[in-house]
Amino acid sequence: MPSMKDVARLAGVSLGTVSNVLNRPELVSPERRALVERAIDELGFVRNEPARLLRAGLSRTIAVVVLEVANPFFGDIIAGAESLAEERDAQIIVCNSGGDPAREARHLDRLAEQQVLGILLSPVQEALSAQLLARRRRHPPVVFVDRVPSTPGLASVAVDNIRGGELVGELLSDSGHEHVAFAGGPMTLRQVVDRLHGLRSTFRRGRIDVVETTGLTIEAGHAVLDQLLARPGPERPTAVFCANDLLAIGVLNACMRRGVAVPGELSVVGYDDIAFAATASVPLTTVAQPGRLLGREAVSLLLDGPADGAPPNLVHTPELVLRDSTRSVPGRRPSADPSAS
Repeated sequence: MPSMKDVARLAGVSLGTVSNVLNRPELVSPERRALVERAIDELGFVRNEPARLLRAGLSRTIAVVVLEVANPFFGDIIAGAESLAEERDAQIIVCNSGGDPAREARHLDRLAEQQVLGILLSPVQEALSAQLLARRRRHPPVVFVDRVPSTPGLASVAVDNIRGGELVGELLSDSGHEHVAFAGGPMTLRQVVDRLHGLRSTFRRGRIDVVETTGLTIEAGHAVLDQLLARPGPERPTAVFCANDLLAIGVLNACMRRGVAVPGELSVVGYDDIAFAATASVPLTTVAQPGRLLGREAVSLLLDGPADGAPPNLVHTPELVLRDSTRSVPGRRPSADPSAS
């Protein structure tokens, strides 16, 4: 990403001249203005509007639009974003889309009207959100969070959800499970689809049942166990991979009420590693995401752009955290070969 210094160097003018061309072009002679404009075109320079507004004191508000404000993972993202925003003399406001594309669109409209400094967006449906932004000729700068956009030119911070699913598939295969379930939804959420895709790519021992949920909540987790227990005993999975920790905690709570031993009868795996995961009724095996770091990096991308030579899409590798909610299946030989069946 070229800087104003790069433009000044190529045009052979001072940094102040470049600033004047961008902000007060009437102060610059036509000849020098032409030099700067030619350098801007040649380098593909794009002005960092959020940083300019912040320096000028015109706006100090960054909006964070999340899928579900009650989800502790998004709480971590908000906390991380707020920590860096405060260091940069900005403030955070939070909007909750509730997983509703129409509600998300209304938030984006209102935030554009309020001329916020920028928006950190965890999209309901990435393609729809990108199309919505593209239709607006003027909107605040946006950084996608927890999703890598397929649309070129949009910055983002995220975690590799496919790799996260692969880690779980490897764990359950190596632990001897031959019949597992995946719980998550709705399937319009790309994060859920990617985690399932990763599980399928590395779990090669046997069968995967998919239990689609209407949301990623503790209540939805209760319903997941009801569906699993409705199946005849020999057809029940011996492990369930939940698309987030709230679902997994719901499954754990339901297991306690229904007398299902975890991990004796059912191994449970979550995703996110929220604070409650380690202190659940059975400490939860999960895939960790650095929520606070994502929030800080998103604000940094918004205000500063990517570091020299760095891509505008930052993707972190998730980590598997082993706790007490999973175990090896007795009498079944674990396989080190993920292609074994």
